[in-house]
Amino acid sequence: MNENETQAAPERDLTPEELIEAMEASFRDFNDGDIVEGEVVKIDRDEVLLDIGYKSEGVIPSKELSIRHDVDPNEVVAVGDRIEALVLQKEDKEGRLILSKKRAQYERAWGRIEEVMQSGQTIKGPVIEVVKGGLILDIGLRGFLPASLVDLRRVRDLAPFVGTELEAKIIELDRNRNNVVLSRRAFLEESQSEGRKKFLEGLQKGERRKGTVSSIVNFGAFVDLGGVDGLVHVSELSWKHVDHPGEVVAVGQEVEVEVLDVDLERERVSLSLKSTQEDPWKEFERKYKAGEIIDGQVTKLVPFGAFVRVAHGIEGLVHISELSHEHVESPEAVLSVGDEVRVKVIDVDVSRRRVSLSMRQVSGGGAPAREPEIQAEPAPQAPPAEEMEPSTIAVPQSIVDAVAEAEAQAATEPGSEAPSPASVAVEPAEPAAPREEVAEPVKAVEAEQAAEPEPDVAPPSEPVPDAIATPGESGAEADETPAQEPKVEVAEAETAAEGGGADEEVSLEAILEDLKRREGRND
Repeated sequence: MNENETQAAPERDLTPEELIEAMEASFRDFNDGDIVEGEVVKIDRDEVLLDIGYKSEGVIPSKELSIRHDVDPNEVVAVGDRIEALVLQKEDKEGRLILSKKRAQYERAWGRIEEVMQSGQTIKGPVIEVVKGGLILDIGLRGFLPASLVDLRRVRDLAPFVGTELEAKIIELDRNRNNVVLSRRAFLEESQSEGRKKFLEGLQKGERRKGTVSSIVNFGAFVDLGGVDGLVHVSELSWKHVDHPGEVVAVGQEVEVEVLDVDLERERVSLSLKSTQEDPWKEFERKYKAGEIIDGQVTKLVPFGAFVRVAHGIEGLVHISELSHEHVESPEAVLSVGDEVRVKVIDVDVSRRRVSLSMRQVSGGGAPAREPEIQAEPAPQAPPAEEMEPSTIAVPQSIVDAVAEAEAQAATEPGSEAPSPASVAVEPAEPAAPREEVAEPVKAVEAEQAAEPEPDVAPPSEPVPDAIATPGESGAEADETPAQEPKVEVAEAETAAEGGGADEEVSLEAILEDLKRREGRND
């Protein structure tokens, strides 16, 4: 072959028609929703330019670069990187091609995630964000990992997981809602299932194991025994009362625990920390017997007494009746919280966790003599009864004169005899009260009234009253009006005067009025 034959034939220039065809062939044909590949040619703060072999570069807005929020485009891509993007809009109002790198990742990821879930495999991704209730993993899209499924036990602080890569299983998938739920706990349980079962089968009730406190919750503390966590309930942390487990243990603390129970089906282990310690109640019973006097501190006051701490974790009750020899209305009257007191041990009941104490018996002896709280006042003596002087009824002198004048007139009449002194009688008055009596006769009364001036009394012009009878009257008249001895009824006058007082004198006007009334009745 000669030299001329070996030379390449010169290239032929394309005709205009051929050139147009060649240019059209070089342009890619695509539609909205297609995934295209290109090279990053420029990075701005708000957008990235991607050369996909179209007549113009495609524009990727910064919010369409990544599933993370508020990221710097330079942290996601670099000039010269070849990436995939999804066509959002072939031409906007400005004639630009709008692309999305994030949407292209979604489309690629959904297919892969669906295959992983169907096969039961796991998926890995970095934690990019902590949200309410869990974590967000970048698995090509935003996968949600609930806080309760982050570990075998609930984790309270999720911040340390940000930036770490976690492996989890897909437990829920909803493409329409763009929702993917993950579970790292399911992955851990599955991976540790065989080793966990062997470990649990090797545990025996009553044996003691050393472990590390892995987490603390309100109801107790979890202890890692070496691949398996056991729960120490708050009631098994200490012999004394515990309000919160944090008062006894701390995360990372090494402890020795006793196995209380092993549930192979539920794969749970119950542990006890206080079982590895001596029961303080048995120690107290061994050291102190009934009748011994010890020191204590008042920790609480209740209506029925006071609680006194006599040893670490042991409180005894001093009943209100054992606080003092004196009567105590309320424990607050004699004690305050924090007071140091000396008490006597009355009884120790280990089974019921009770100690009965007494402050009253510390001093010994019986109750001191004390004054009665209420002294009875002496009964008042009644004053001696005064002796009542005998009361008398004074007959006015006018009555006596009237009776004498009537006797004189009767004596002057023919055939009449002077009445005997007995014809005018004064009846003694009945006593007005058991202690009253008429002590003196009428003459004594007259003597007492002699000094008083006599009232002017006109002699009666009327006939002699019926109280004075004449001996010369006929028997017939005597039958109709029987003869009566003239009387001055002192009793009635006395009775009328009782309303004003036993020792008051009879009113003269009342007696005269009574005589006139009687004379008119006899007429």
